[in-house]
Amino acid sequence: MRIGEAAAAAGVSTQTIRFYERRGLLPQPQRGVNGYREYDASVLARLAFIRSGQAAGLTLVELSNILELRRDGTVPCAHVDSLLRSKLDGIRARRRELAVLEAELEGLISRSDGLDPADCTETDICHVIVPGGGTRARAGGTCPRRVR
Repeated sequence: MRIGEAAAAAGVSTQTIRFYERRGLLPQPQRGVNGYREYDASVLARLAFIRSGQAAGLTLVELSNILELRRDGTVPCAHVDSLLRSKLDGIRARRRELAVLEAELEGLISRSDGLDPADCTETDICHVIVPGGGTRARAGGTCPRRVR
């Protein structure tokens, strides 16, 4: 099949296929006498693997490493398992960081609801962000007036 047929069957663009070829994720295809790329059905399985790996959060470099292991005759299952566990650990850590940030923002918003913009002095940047009217950091300026 030609590149357009392969792209349509895999649900990607022809530019994506060319990009994957340049990155070594897809083998260089055979060329017909007319110079057109000619693909066999195995390219569809490879494209499905790449798309599934990306959907699982793997990078193209990581997918390339998995494909290289397979090319070298190694079954990459243990390596893939390790990558996926690492991705999951990263997501869990990021969720914890986001929960802390969420609590910080909720606290600032809650505090903001109880503050009067008239209490913000000319030397305060904004007493919503810096408690105590800017005692931790003073740089001049004014507090933006809240619309209620």
